[in-house]
Amino acid sequence: MSSIRRVVVTGLGAITPLGNTAPAYWEGLRTGTSGAATITRFDPTKFKTRFACEVKDYNPDTYFDRKEHRKMDLFTQFAVIASDEAIADSGLLESGVDKDRVGVIWGSGIGGLKSLQEECFQFERGDGTPRYSPFFIPRMIADSSSGNISIKNGFRGPNFVTTSACASSNDAIIAAFNNIRLGLADAVVTGGSEAAITESGVGGFNALKAMSERNDDPASASRPYDKDRDGFVLGEGAGALVLEEYEHAKARGAKIYCELIGGGMSSDAYHITAPDPSGEGVVLVMKNALRDAGIQPEEVDYINTHGTSTPLGDGAEIKAIEKVFGAHAEKLNISSTKSMTGHLLGGAGGIEAVACIMAMQNGLVPPTINLSTPDPEINQALNFTPNTAQERDVRVAMSNTFGFGGHNTSVIFRKL
Repeated sequence: MSSIRRVVVTGLGAITPLGNTAPAYWEGLRTGTSGAATITRFDPTKFKTRFACEVKDYNPDTYFDRKEHRKMDLFTQFAVIASDEAIADSGLLESGVDKDRVGVIWGSGIGGLKSLQEECFQFERGDGTPRYSPFFIPRMIADSSSGNISIKNGFRGPNFVTTSACASSNDAIIAAFNNIRLGLADAVVTGGSEAAITESGVGGFNALKAMSERNDDPASASRPYDKDRDGFVLGEGAGALVLEEYEHAKARGAKIYCELIGGGMSSDAYHITAPDPSGEGVVLVMKNALRDAGIQPEEVDYINTHGTSTPLGDGAEIKAIEKVFGAHAEKLNISSTKSMTGHLLGGAGGIEAVACIMAMQNGLVPPTINLSTPDPEINQALNFTPNTAQERDVRVAMSNTFGFGGHNTSVIFRKL
């Protein structure tokens, strides 16, 4: 173990339904703002769910020239924007870093759904002649995100995308963490992005009966742990971190936000969409993360939960937290920032890692909003940080993300 290197966070970036930079995103979290509103990306009139958490005031021309962004699906645009902010925040490029030793490991559960849908619609409307854009495949494939980030910055280290549904970002963060720990890279740009607010995305999740249908009041629809929750709210955007080997960051005088100390993975091995109601896989993933971090459960101050606002998932995760943390569970701050951002699917872990780190930086735990009618099936002795942010010295924060297929991931950050 003496050869395992320490890993720190030196840059943050985000584009989210609450704000198009990391500071703007944090302001939305701090004030308990809902990002949900009627869908503008397409006409949702005939859909069961007619609202989502879209990125607001987004114009690709602000970030890219027109020729450039036409070659990128929206999820890749979000990835590049968030990573640009994180890289600039880290000062990595200005420091003369060895680009052969900088990687990009990104997460996306779905990839270029918008591009796939558009090309298929266009073909169907035609006469059967296959007239596809030469950019179709490069826009659609999930690894176009990490590829574009590395090309733009000249990073020639490890480069790939993880796809494990809603656990994708955390899997990317853990892979980046391990590449640095094992000496395969000195720094890695990591995180995740998603842009699935499309006809096929909304229609598909409606068919699964997974999304809220609270069309009369979108702002209150994402309500983790509330008795009246009826499904998740779809979100979009990206969250990015620059992870760096500790001595490398110190040597170049980098600003250090915190240390990434552990990552856990497990599988429910239960069902392709439903969580295991026993929570055994979730118990295992948190134990694995704590073991990897070399800390005791009592050292954790805050858990940013998966907390999607689904009837089954919320309760299973809380039962697992009670099993892992015992009496300490009631001393934790717990919150689901998905109550504000909606669920970014494969991008969720990226923005939620940023939320954990900002909570540490600001001594403030973001709330779970819309928690008005506590669910009697969920232990209300736990502190869900209801509706209003709470001051707390967060020294250790855990972020959980779980995906369809039973993929479970957990990452742990600690103040230096």
